[in-house]
Amino acid sequence: MVMLVRDGLANATDVGQAFACARMTVHRACNRFEKDGLQGLVPGKRGRKHGSVLEGPVVRRMVVLKKRGESNTEIAVKLGVTEGGIRKALKRIGHRTTAPVQATLDGLATSEAGTSSAPVASLAQGRENEATQEAGPVGLQLVALSADHVSEPSQQEPVPDTQANTRMPATEAASASATDIRELVPVQAEQSCEAVIGAALGVAGQADAFTSGDPWDRTVDRLFARMGLLTGASPQFGECKSVSGLGVLLALPALMSTGVFDIAEKVYAGMGATFYGLRSVFLCLTFMALLRVKRAEQLRHRSPSTLGRVLGLDRAPEVKTLRRKVEGLAAQDKSEEFQLAIARRRVALRSDAMGFLYVDGHVRVYSGKVKLSKAHVTQMRMAMPATVDHWVNDRDGDPVLVITATPTVSLAKEMLEIASAVRGLLGDRRVTIVFDRGGWSPKLFADLLNMNFDVLTYRKGTIPKVRKKRFQPQEGVFDGRKVVYRLAERRVKLKYKGGSLSMREVVRLSEDEEHQTSIVTSRIDLQGVEVAYRMFERWRQENFFKYMNEEFAIDALWSYGTEAADPARDVPNPARKKRERAICEARGEVKRLEQELGAAAAHNEESKRPTMRGFKIANAAVGQKLRKAKEKLERLRERVRSIPRRVSAQTAAGDKPVVRLKTESKRLTDTLKSVAYQAETELFRMVRPHYSRHEDEGRKLIAAAMQLSGDIDVGPGELRITLEPAASPNRTRAIAALCDELNASAVVYPGTQLRLVYAIREA
Repeated sequence: MVMLVRDGLANATDVGQAFACARMTVHRACNRFEKDGLQGLVPGKRGRKHGSVLEGPVVRRMVVLKKRGESNTEIAVKLGVTEGGIRKALKRIGHRTTAPVQATLDGLATSEAGTSSAPVASLAQGRENEATQEAGPVGLQLVALSADHVSEPSQQEPVPDTQANTRMPATEAASASATDIRELVPVQAEQSCEAVIGAALGVAGQADAFTSGDPWDRTVDRLFARMGLLTGASPQFGECKSVSGLGVLLALPALMSTGVFDIAEKVYAGMGATFYGLRSVFLCLTFMALLRVKRAEQLRHRSPSTLGRVLGLDRAPEVKTLRRKVEGLAAQDKSEEFQLAIARRRVALRSDAMGFLYVDGHVRVYSGKVKLSKAHVTQMRMAMPATVDHWVNDRDGDPVLVITATPTVSLAKEMLEIASAVRGLLGDRRVTIVFDRGGWSPKLFADLLNMNFDVLTYRKGTIPKVRKKRFQPQEGVFDGRKVVYRLAERRVKLKYKGGSLSMREVVRLSEDEEHQTSIVTSRIDLQGVEVAYRMFERWRQENFFKYMNEEFAIDALWSYGTEAADPARDVPNPARKKRERAICEARGEVKRLEQELGAAAAHNEESKRPTMRGFKIANAAVGQKLRKAKEKLERLRERVRSIPRRVSAQTAAGDKPVVRLKTESKRLTDTLKSVAYQAETELFRMVRPHYSRHEDEGRKLIAAAMQLSGDIDVGPGELRITLEPAASPNRTRAIAALCDELNASAVVYPGTQLRLVYAIREA
């Protein structure tokens, strides 16, 4: 490993992967080699290392210090040994010390239940024999806590009294647990003990039993997670002023309505013992999207403690932690199931918007080092390495589903798979699929009609013009807007291999009467003006792509790794590429020589060369070059005809593996960004009646409201959010009306029993 790195043949990461070890293991080996040479790489003796036995004067000194009342830790420091060595030496010589009896602390037992402190004292008395002889540091003594003291919030079982043989309420049990913790903590650590007890009770679901701790100091929760006793820290809030980005909590009711957090807990398995649980990770990712933190690296420019205030934690996860959590979720391969569950919830809530579904592909250009298949980029008018996502949006342009496709597969070839996924969401309901010319295929139309779908798309190919006198103005009102089109209709018969299909064609004449747009559909029950309106509203999806890329960065990669791709899929044959380029060059040479010969014919003097034979003799050199160029072009065409147009991906790659960019983490983050977009859209609809410029500035108002700072106050069963005024009085009034509507929903912050109450200060 060392020589590979030193000789520059590979980096530490690649070497670690090849030898199945961590990157730091390779670096440590290199450091040992630099320091001690080959001897530094020789492994030491394996097995248990026997420590030295304390004896003689050391033991006598230890006993003297012990009789003075010093702790094992203090004795170990003075003698220069470990605390474990002192403890073993005391046990070996049979030394015993009576554990001190501590009086019951007033105020820890719950007086509201009408019980005395006797059960608590009896429980503490029963624990005396189990206590250690001397209390060590708080962090070490907490390891002695049993799992019963750190139960899940749902386990509110009464604790048995060892002396009275009765069962105490959960509040008394929590207080007794607090007393047990105090017995394990030294007296001089009393202030730290208060925080320990508060955090322990919070983990046990008894946060109301002790409220004097700091909710923003979660040190003990992190310790419990380290000990394997915590599977996710629960949110805890306290009073806090001027929290930046607190306005993002305005979106929480809309996020809750999507069911994203409930679905995540059902679909994904637990993360094991951890401080940042599943709920915290999903809350953090959705809040990042709403706050326009487009990439994980941008978290470095935000205060972790400030974002933690919004999450109910002391700190938000940092970049490495968040990436590690997402990679762990991606390893479960549940992103597609999670996305489908979110889509089903969306269909159930917005069934009225599912009558028309817009389908289109979005090309994400890739500029990295991995060799990927190419796709045509419309904006650049060229083929580039890219990945393609096919999005399904509802009638209002909101996202429903996204399917990652092979870049070399057209929308027409992918449409049946998309239609099957949509059919699984909608059941037997008949809907209309709207798409552009990329999905043009009469055979596809017939298959979609057999699947109980209707079709609406632009007509492709050579289209005969319609006489202008046949166009008639038609008007209608849709989505609150009045539209007027000049339309004409006719029937068209589309032929395909194996049959034909009769469709309805609606043609629109432009205002300058110079351009005709042909629309083909299977819907005969709709008016022509609605057919044209629904087709032209396909630009909602294009606007959605543009908005999502600018505001949510859906083109940004989450991970840079690759995974195996289907080696059997067909791709353009790379062997034809060089020959086709040569054909283009030969065709250009022929065209150039023909132009040169034509120019000579235009300037030919008939008085000198009145016949064609004379002209050919005069331009024999050009004619001979033209004949050779045409012969070369024909030879190249013959060679290309023998080469297949498409081959398998493995054949095209040769001995290299067929890979693609990782899809799990990308699909998961894109789904959460779509959920954030849906929540933002819901707030936009709610604020529409209260803001006169909602059509032009509605979304900007919501995005600006997310960035507002404010104060957090905790009351009895309430989490009060008071935001600072917006940039202008009319925006402040609109947000105030939005707060009133959100308060009526009485949403509870996830993981707590605190109802959210919103308000905004007047300017």
